[in-house]
Formats: sequence, structure tokens, C-alpha cells
Amino acid sequence: MKHEPPAELSLPRDIPDDFVPTPPGGLTQEEAHRRLQDGKGNKSTATPGKSMWQVLSGHLFTLFNLLNVGMALLLVSVRAYRNMLFMGVILSNVLIGTIQEIRAYRTVQKMKLKSESPVSVLRDGAEIRLSPDDLVQGDLVVLRRGDQIPADAVVRDGSGAANESLVTGESRPVYKREGACLLSGSFISSGTLVAQLTRVGDDSYISRLQHSAKKIKQPASQLLSDMRRLVNTASYIMLPIAALLFVKQFFYLHHPIEEVIPRCVAAMVGMLPEGLILLTSMALTAGVVKLGRKGTLINHLFGIESLARVDMLCLDKTGTLTSGEMNAEALVPEGCSQEELEKAMRRFLGPMDLHSATLRALAKVCPPGDEEAAAILDFSSERKCSGVLFTDGTVLVLGAPSMILGAAYTEAIQDQCTVWASDGLRVVCLAEMDGLWTDVNLAPVRRILGFALIRDRLRDNVSETLQYFKEQGVGIRVISGDDPATVSRIAAQAGIQDAEKYADVSFLCESTPKDTVRALVRENTVFGRVSPQGKCMLIEALKAEGHNVAMTGDGVNDIPAMKSSDCAIAIGSGSDAARRAAQVVLLDNDFAALPSVVNEGRRVINNISRSATLFLVKTLYSFALSILILFLPASYPFRPVQLTLISSLTIGIPSFLLAFEPNFSRVRGHFLRDILLKAVPGGLAVTLCAGCAAFMECMWSPDVCSTIATVSAGAAGLCVLLLLCLPPNRLRTTVFSMSAAALTLIFVFLGRAVYLVPLVGQQVLALAGLCVFSLLVILILTRVIHRSIEKLHARDARRRS
Repeated sequence: MKHEPPAELSLPRDIPDDFVPTPPGGLTQEEAHRRLQDGKGNKSTATPGKSMWQVLSGHLFTLFNLLNVGMALLLVSVRAYRNMLFMGVILSNVLIGTIQEIRAYRTVQKMKLKSESPVSVLRDGAEIRLSPDDLVQGDLVVLRRGDQIPADAVVRDGSGAANESLVTGESRPVYKREGACLLSGSFISSGTLVAQLTRVGDDSYISRLQHSAKKIKQPASQLLSDMRRLVNTASYIMLPIAALLFVKQFFYLHHPIEEVIPRCVAAMVGMLPEGLILLTSMALTAGVVKLGRKGTLINHLFGIESLARVDMLCLDKTGTLTSGEMNAEALVPEGCSQEELEKAMRRFLGPMDLHSATLRALAKVCPPGDEEAAAILDFSSERKCSGVLFTDGTVLVLGAPSMILGAAYTEAIQDQCTVWASDGLRVVCLAEMDGLWTDVNLAPVRRILGFALIRDRLRDNVSETLQYFKEQGVGIRVISGDDPATVSRIAAQAGIQDAEKYADVSFLCESTPKDTVRALVRENTVFGRVSPQGKCMLIEALKAEGHNVAMTGDGVNDIPAMKSSDCAIAIGSGSDAARRAAQVVLLDNDFAALPSVVNEGRRVINNISRSATLFLVKTLYSFALSILILFLPASYPFRPVQLTLISSLTIGIPSFLLAFEPNFSRVRGHFLRDILLKAVPGGLAVTLCAGCAAFMECMWSPDVCSTIATVSAGAAGLCVLLLLCLPPNRLRTTVFSMSAAALTLIFVFLGRAVYLVPLVGQQVLALAGLCVFSLLVILILTRVIHRSIEKLHARDARRRS
């Protein structure tokens, strides 16, 4: 028994109880305006957009930005303007994030305007064109081939076929006549109808389905979650540490306030990895722009990273694997000649409305004749056939052999049909019947004329794309509303492994045990007859099995599953609702673009992971050094401008340049854990060197000790950068050489601008000794930690398997 969606999402197949027919001339403008004022308009609140102020405030008013603004105000209070260089990074971060979100939103809006054509509506007896949002309940709309149905409606006049695949997942068009219900989001594939809108706005099925999807919280990416956790943790810890530093230096060491505030701010600036957030935003934005030029829209900045981590890709057959077009490969006669079969097929197609892909495919090889019919049997999914009665009494029926042949469906014919089906061919039979059909049954077969072999055309390059994911260790599942056997054959043609393992999951509902669903996803590759709720349950089961899941879709029926997945991918020609719900939109409907998205995401993640090590070095030694200084009879050795200089030349600029290097290796490990471990050697080396320099205040002035700490920290930063640039290539060699040269020149010729003083005698020897010491610490610890990370990756792999 086929499962229906839950009550609140049940398909509106019945006319509402309060239905009142609208006069043939339509509503008057006054009536329409009154209904609009009464809240009966067609504008939905399911997917509201953000205003410019909401976008800007979302990026501007964050804890991270507020902390930096507070530190800048402290520096202004003591006129330490040179130390405010870090605010440039903050402003750039806000600007980039805002511009990217506005750009993506505007692109989606343009797509919506392009896809949502005006609707023909009858008002005051005349046909006019209005936006779908301007329609009201009771409006009479004129729907022609290609028109999208703007709201739930009932047919008042005319007939035609509606393609409901974007709503129900069923790809076969459904014939509609007077009294039939139309679903919002579907579109007219043939004929002309006049329909009265019954459920509009938030009451329509398409809007209710979108609202139900809102109940599912879309998970954030690991990269975003880890970075937020890192910044929030640093923000909460640094305030009490900075307060203790202030108390010690001002009240116990009696340093002037003009010296204390910059050094406390320096400690806080070092703890916040502000450059890492900027670098991530810039790298992801560059990836978004690059993919946009290739016909792929990234709705959310972290959508690239989400797809790069996916290890299970769920595909919808219609619109994803297939193009929706069919090709008739052969006409095989049975009981007549080839010429007779082709003549009968042309005769049959003549009076038919070629609204289905099957009939259009046959018409390409057998041009329809011009003979008129006395009666036509419309196709239905229950009968799985259609028929024509001609004036001479001849009855021709085309449909599935098992449905129309009855006793004539011999074992030999069954075996032959099985052979054709195993080759991925869809088989339809043309037969002449011995009498007219009834509402319940067909007449017996007079003679079998032959069989048409039809193939659903796969999208271009779909096999190569699926092979790419297979080689990358990404599993494939096909989830569709179509018949599971048909979907299985299409999946096998596309080269999907274990496509023969399929299941009819129309029984899935809220009461289905979760263990049953998890067993289904473990044992099967293809799932057919899936309701929107069933798709969501399958996605959740795959996630419960430990997979990072991506879901592709083009219709409203796919939205709950897309929102439930880790990465939602929409086809550009699909519904506007599906595009809005997706993180990745394939604007050119090219499934083959997905490998480019994966590679771009891997490049970004791998390069950010490498660069993040540099940023975390500064964060770690700022925390550790601040705590150490609390127990030493010395002040914090750095000023904000000194840390900004070191981080810019050994971290920020090199990271930016290296972030665009090709790096398509598979993403492994845990982002935050791995970068923290890799940052330990450099962080510990700088902490020890700066701590020693601070302790030397018992011998030399604070300015001398600050110079020793700054130069040794710069040397340690260059050492960490050198190790990350191995093995060397032209880009890495150039980046390291430029950083080393720039830092050296500034230290030598512009030292006073950053509060450095000349060193003499024992001071130079102390600096050299600290630089050598930091090099040894970094080299030894890096080797030990590298081995530890490899063991952790191996353990993670065993756990997933």
C-alpha cells in the first residue's frame, strides 16, 4: 500500500468544502482587491529574503567584532594609533562576508524572476497578465503548455496534462479534465485549461511543504563550527586574562597607563585568530566566484566545504540522472510486418495529444497520421495504457505488455520482455483489441502488432561523473518517486554499483522503526516510490549510519530531504523552492559540474587547514605567554603593532598566496584537532623564547626585551612557514623568500616604527641563542606530532569502516 504524506502535508486531490465557483468572466478588480486585503492573496511567507540591513548587521554585530572594536577604543583612549593596524583586518572581513551574501541573494532573486513568468488571469471578463504573488483565492487562471501552476486549483474548463514530478516525484504526466485538482508547483505539459485557485499563499501544498522543511535545522559545516568554537573560546578566556595582566602591570609593576593598555591589547589581539577568519572568507569567496563562472551557484559560503566532506551522495533520478527525454530505439513487429506496425503506430499517434515523453519519442520515428478518432482512452498510471477508437471500429491500445495483453501475455513474450528490460529498455506494446474498453477493463486482444523499445536518455557525462565519485570513495544512493525496477535499470545504465539492489519503500511512515530504515539503507542502493517524508527518513538513516550525506533534487518534494542532508544540491531548471533550499545550485543543469565543486572545496579546506596552523601558532603562544607573564616579574613583551607585523608577514600574506594553490587530495581528519596539534611546536617555541626575553627585564630595559621577543617570534614564524612550504615548488619558494626578506628589511630599517631598538653585545648573543633554541623545539616536536596525527587518521578510518 502506497504511503501518503502526513495529514498536514496530504496532497490536495479533493475540492475544498468551502469551494464557491467563480463566474466564467473571473473576479472583478474590486473583489480581488478585497480578498487581498482579507489575507487571501497568493504571496507566501515560506521563503522570505533578508533585507540589506539584516545581511550587514549579521556580519557586523558579532562577538568577535565587538571585542576588536572595544580594543580599538582602548587604544584611542591612550592615543596609541599605530597599534590599531589590526582593525583593517576586521573591516575587510565584514566587507567580504557582506558582499558575498548580497551577491548570492541577488543571483537567486534574478533566477526567481527569470523562472516565475506572469500568469494569465481572468479579471472583469478580460484576460490579463499578473505576477503569481498578485493572485487571490478564487481567481480564474488560464494555463497553457509550459505554464507553472501558481497555487492549488481545480479545473473549470478545458483539458490537458500536468507534470507533477516537481511535487510528487512521479515523472509521468497526469491527464486533467474538468473537476480535476491541480497541484501548485507542477506545470502544464499539454493542452489549455481554465482553473480556479482554491488554496493560495501559505495554504497551498507547495508552501506547507516548505514550512515543514523549516522544522529541520540544517547543520553547519565542520569548518564553520570549529572556527566559531575556536573564536568563542578565545573570546571568553582572553577577557579575564587581560584583566589580570592589567592589574599586575598597572597596580603592582606601576607601569604608566600609556604602556599598560597597548600591551594588554596586544595580548588579546594575539589570542584572536582574526586573520584566519578573513583568509577563510576570501578563499571561499574566490571559490564561489570561480564556480559561478562555471555555471554553479553557491548559496551559502560554506556550501563548497560541505560537499567536499561528503561520503554519500543521494540522487533523484528525474532531472538528475536522466534528462527527462526518451528515445525510441526500435519497433519490433509481432504477428505483422514492419511496415504494418509502423503504419498502425502512425495511425495511433495521429489523434493523440503528445503530452508524454513516451509518445513524443515514438512520434520521432513514426510521424503521426491525420486520421480522426471516435474516442480516446487517456493514459493513467493505474491502467498504464492509452487507446484510440477509430470510426471504422478499430481499437488500438498502447501500454505495458503485462497490463494490456491478458491471456496473450505468453511465457515466451514475458521472457523476451525480461531480456529487453535487463538491457535497460522500457517496453510498450501496441495491440488491436476485440472491442471497446470499459471504465474497469480492456477488451480481449485481437492481435499483437508489436513492441516499441524506449530508453530514458541519461544526462551527458553522468557515467563519468559517477565514476569520479566512486574513485573518491563516495557512495551513491538513488532515491526516486518512480517505480523501483525502472529506477534500478536507469541506475545500472549510469554505472552505479549494486544498482540491482532496490526496494519499494512506499510503506515508510512515521511509525516505521528506525532500525528498519537503517537496514534498508545498508542493504539497498536504489529506492523507489518514495514520499517526501520517506526521502527525509532515508537521509536521516544514512546520517545515523555515520555518513556525511549530500542530496540532489529539483522539485518541491525533495526539499525536506535536502534540508535534512549535510549538503543540498539543486538543479537549476528545478523549482525555485528547491534552489532556495540548496547550498549548491547547478545553474546549467550540468550534473558533471559536481566534481569541480568537490575539488574546489578540497582545495579550500586543505589550504585553509595548512594556513590555520600558522594562525593558531600566534593564538597558542599568546594564551600561554599571557599566563606565564602573570607569574614572572615582567610585563607583556609585545605591542599590538608588533604582533600585527609578524602575523601579516609570516602568517596572513603567505597564507593568502598559498590558499589558491591546487590541492585536491581527499579531506581527512578533524579540522580543529589537527590544526591545534600542528600549531603546538611553533606556539611552544615562541612562548619559551618570549618568556625568556621577558625574564631578561631584570638585566635590560623593557624595550630591549620586547625587541628580542619580537625578532625571535618572527624567526620562529618563518621556521613554521618553511616547514609548511615543504616540499618546495616555485610558488612556495617565492612566498617564503618574500616573507623572510620583507620581515628582515623591516626589522633592520624600520624597526623604530614598530617600537624596536638596536641590540648590542650580549643582547645579540641572547637573541641568536633563542632563535636556535626555537628552531630545535619546532623540528623535534613537529616530527613527533606528525606521527601522532597519522595514527589518529588511521584510527578515524577504522572507526568509520
